[in-house]
Amino acid sequence: MLELRLVQGGLLKKVLESIKDLVNDANFDCSPAGFSLQAMDSSHVALVALLLRSEGFEHYRCDRNLSMGMNLNNMAKMLKCAGNDDIVTIKADDGADSVTFMFESPTQDKISDFEMKLMDIDSEHLGIPEAEFQAIVRMPSAEFARICKDLSTIGDTVVISVTKEGVKFSTRGDIGTASIVCRQNTTVDKPEEATVIEMEEPVTLTFALRYMNSFTKATPLANQVTISLSSDLPGVVEYKVAEMGYIRFYLAPKLEEDEIETQVEARPQVDIRPKAETKRKVEAKPKVETKPKLEIKSEEREPQVESMVVETKVEADLMDDE
Repeated sequence: MLELRLVQGGLLKKVLESIKDLVNDANFDCSPAGFSLQAMDSSHVALVALLLRSEGFEHYRCDRNLSMGMNLNNMAKMLKCAGNDDIVTIKADDGADSVTFMFESPTQDKISDFEMKLMDIDSEHLGIPEAEFQAIVRMPSAEFARICKDLSTIGDTVVISVTKEGVKFSTRGDIGTASIVCRQNTTVDKPEEATVIEMEEPVTLTFALRYMNSFTKATPLANQVTISLSSDLPGVVEYKVAEMGYIRFYLAPKLEEDEIETQVEARPQVDIRPKAETKRKVEAKPKVETKPKLEIKSEEREPQVESMVVETKVEADLMDDE
């Protein structure tokens, strides 16, 4: 039996809105520890990890571990029927093929029940170990969303470079280039407006902007975003979900331009040999084709033989006349 009651129903709506465009179908794993989700996008480039701890719910009951497969777009449609201030209750029986969503208004004068069918989804739960990153940047989430949106008008990728001077976001496209530098700023009056950089060594990575813009849909969840980078690990973009958990986006970095150019330049060198071999074969053909020359010579000799026969006949006729 699963039953969980969340007073901040609007929080669950924001969570679904932030991931439904990235992941279509996913399993929600329920355990005594909390309500979690882990899923990859269709291209297997990005991974989403969500955790809502049990202590963050007003009421949380989970008799045994339960996995519920849901279509996130359908789930988001149902949650849209709830008001932002409504209390959301999720119920599911052991072995049931459906889940029930109940929405209660704050004044308890309106209660709505929605039932959604569950899905059988085959998915592997990836163990994500805790890692030490070379650089960690904490900055206002709205600022990060604005940077990604602005840079996407110029190029398709963003290069994130973290140095002692700050964090630099840059891009390059057909119409030009753009770069934005955010320096560390911890002297602001409001902590949520601070930019804090923790760096063990400089790091530069390139990411696809379409994924970064998708991640920023979680901006309404938190005032701050944490970006963790390391040269040998996927980048991590994390948003806190109130005081009860987090949503993390893992994204594999793209190859840098220098590496791509090196691979492209290497390709013609490999193709040189086949081209040289074909040239040699073509040049060798005239040397092999000597038969036409012999035939032409033999054809030139035949008229000479005929002329000799004619002359002989003429001489014989003259002798007969004499």
